[in-house]
Amino acid sequence: PVTAGSIVVPYGHVIGNEKWRGSEVAQRLKGKVRLLFEDGLGLVDFHLSNRTCILLISEADLVAGDEFKRRLVKFRNASSLRGIVIVEKTQISDQYYLGVQKLVVLELGMVLLPVANQGEASQLITQLVSFCVREQSRDRSVNPFLRKQRAQLAEPAVLQTVQQLPGVWKTKALLLLQQFGSIHRVCNASINELEQVVGQTVAQQIYTF
Repeated sequence: PVTAGSIVVPYGHVIGNEKWRGSEVAQRLKGKVRLLFEDGLGLVDFHLSNRTCILLISEADLVAGDEFKRRLVKFRNASSLRGIVIVEKTQISDQYYLGVQKLVVLELGMVLLPVANQGEASQLITQLVSFCVREQSRDRSVNPFLRKQRAQLAEPAVLQTVQQLPGVWKTKALLLLQQFGSIHRVCNASINELEQVVGQTVAQQIYTF
């Protein structure tokens, strides 16, 4: 099941794929989050909320070949969840990272967060759980009719993705989204259009990337 609402995540909990039971990341999450394991999560590694999930690409996955790419593409095509990709970027897997970045960020339009090891991955998951809990709390108190007026800029996942571009920090990411409206349009902008927003040097970096 990879559609929003098909997995019900108890408030403040994380549901982990059974395959991660006993792993370093699971051990380190203990005591920091309430972690439950389930079979049958399919392509997803960790569900943080009913709408947000983690796909964790380990060093071993990167070295083993293209199976992880098929999993990401399959997830993106089949899912209405907000998928965040965490990838283990080590000395061994570093050579594969640029290819992963191109696939995840530019082709699939998903958020990519590199970590050095499973310990860092667990810290990141803990931070994202806190974010999801705050988001769920806010959703409960917000008038549902007003939510539709929120601009795409308010989506943290979109903003984080644009910040992955070289030379782009939060301010420039906001400027790019205000100007172009979507990641897709930023990727297809001409160098002249980019220059008007972020200046010549950064425009060249984005265009080359």
